[in-house]
Amino acid sequence: MADSDHLTHLDASGKADMVDVSTKAVTERVAVATGSVKMLPETLAMILAGDAKKGDVIGTARIAGIMAAKRTHELIPLCHPLLLTKISVDIEPDESLPGLVVTATAKVGGQTGVEMEALTAASVACLTVYDMAKAVDRFMEIGGVRLLEKSGGRSGHWRAPGKGAGKDGA
Repeated sequence: MADSDHLTHLDASGKADMVDVSTKAVTERVAVATGSVKMLPETLAMILAGDAKKGDVIGTARIAGIMAAKRTHELIPLCHPLLLTKISVDIEPDESLPGLVVTATAKVGGQTGVEMEALTAASVACLTVYDMAKAVDRFMEIGGVRLLEKSGGRSGHWRAPGKGAGKDGA
């Protein structure tokens, strides 16, 4: 269930509208998002060995995710430009996929959340992995991009099912 009963990016007549955050309190806001790239075991081995023709897949994907988070407002029409105070992108192998799991964390001291920045970082990191390894594995599958956790602001702390409970850890 949603935290509110209306869409915040629509005005009273149903037109797209950027939310006015000028009266919101400045608080520390953090969001964590994830995504994964499923691939052939041989592709994962190649990436982990550092043998990809295009270079360091994981390092490049990490930098791409960080850069993307900083430009989210240019990609998502109604996002506010934010002065991010921290963005991290962790990429770990998962033999059970097989593939790579991306976890992106965005942080800001501001008047609006950083969920879209974390989601954008995770998504672009996954896309970069695909781009760098597609010559050897066009069947890679990007999936599971979702918000895991957010904190700060009026709505408080929330965790996705499976990583804890819902809102306020309940």
